[in-house]
Amino acid sequence: MKKPMRDGMNDNMKDGLSADEFATMREELRDAMPPLDELGHGAELRRDLWPDMRRRLERSQVRVPWFDWALLAVSGAAAIFFPALIPALLYHL
Repeated sequence: MKKPMRDGMNDNMKDGLSADEFATMREELRDAMPPLDELGHGAELRRDLWPDMRRRLERSQVRVPWFDWALLAVSGAAAIFFPALIPALLYHL
């Protein structure tokens, strides 16, 4: 049977953590999230995120790992040497 809830937490959930750990976690969560009144109407970000996003998009390069090329080569060879596999593979897609 389920134990009654206190402080919004089930007793089973509290067994693994001490009161200090809960207090620390509560403080970290409060520091990470802005107060709810700041999230209301007309709230602004602390900084503009778009320049960081543009830098990240410009910096990123598409890199294909070697095992993807090996898998492509093996599947191409299988299609050449065993053409009857093509309809079976298409059926399973």
